[in-house]
Parts: sequence; structure tokens; C-alpha cells
Amino acid sequence: MRIGVLSLQGGVIEHINHIKSLNHEGVEVKTVKDLENIQGIILPGGESTTMSKLLKERNMLEPLREKILSGLPVWGTCAGMILLAKHIDLFDGHLRVMDITVKRNAYGSQINSFKTEVIINNISPNPIPLVFIRAPFITEVSNNVKILCNLNGNIVATEQQNMLATSFHPELTNNLEFHKYFLAMCMNEFNKK
Repeated sequence: MRIGVLSLQGGVIEHINHIKSLNHEGVEVKTVKDLENIQGIILPGGESTTMSKLLKERNMLEPLREKILSGLPVWGTCAGMILLAKHIDLFDGHLRVMDITVKRNAYGSQINSFKTEVIINNISPNPIPLVFIRAPFITEVSNNVKILCNLNGNIVATEQQNMLATSFHPELTNNLEFHKYFLAMCMNEFNKK
């Protein structure tokens, strides 16, 4: 499969390397044309305001939104999760496709970044390392959103139809479980067509 990684800013190469290590093609998505012929897209971590601004400048916001609403599997990590959310306080210019409310920088500034390990039953029976960097978390979900991971009462991973969102950065670990999970989502969607 050919998986795109939004390549405007943020942790692009790490996601591409994980996809390649799982024997799939990872490609950078920088233009609307790059959205063609991909079976899924990852919106990486980075700075959500910058990413939103660049999506608008390159006229990619609406075409990407339409692709996602048409069933293209998407995974947003950290800033990517912010871009997916329908509701965010004091932030505009996001895709508004996932029925979640997100609090930006909920875990504080860069010095409050942390790592932990958690078992996430839907993903793996083994502990998965989670890296949080200036991370958001989800404060509300609608009934059609599946909560995959709660950490100390905060929602940090969700799934809704063709959309996956994580507060943390699986691409910054050697663990491939979330990438495998997303690739399985992409394969399921691809097989429907």
C-alpha cells in the first residue's frame, strides 16, 4: 500500500521509516496532487498552527477534508489530532472531521513532556511506549467515537470510522503496533473498494 504523510512540517520522516519497515510505501504529501493514489494519510506531530496555515496557503485544507469524509483513512498524531478535531478552543483552520473536542497543549510546555508505557488492548496485549510532547488530550467524544486509551482520566487515543487520533508520538519509538493498526485500517478500507 501507498501511505502518505503530510509533509508541511513536523515528524514526517519517522512515520515514513516506520511504514517502510512494515513493507509498505511511505510518501510525502506536500500538494493536492500528492493526495492522489494513496490508500491512507498520516497527519504528523508538529505545530498545529503552522500546519493549518500551510494547508490553507497550499489550498489543501478542503481537498484533504473531502478525501477524509469520502473514506480515506487518516491518522493524526499530536498536532495531527488537533487538525482532525471538530471542536478546539481558540483555534481555527482545522479539518473538523472527527467528533472529538481537543484541548491544545493540555500537558503543558516542552519541559512537561514525558514518556510512559501502557497496555492498549485494541492495539496490542503488550505494553506500548507513549511519548507526549506538548501534547493535547481529548476532553469530549461523541457516541460514535471509540476510546482506545485513557491515561490518568484523560483520553489520549480514539478511533471513528476511517479516522485514528493519538495525543502521543508512536513514530518516536521503536514500537510499530500503532502503525500496524493504522495499516490494517487502510487495508480494510482498500478491500471495500
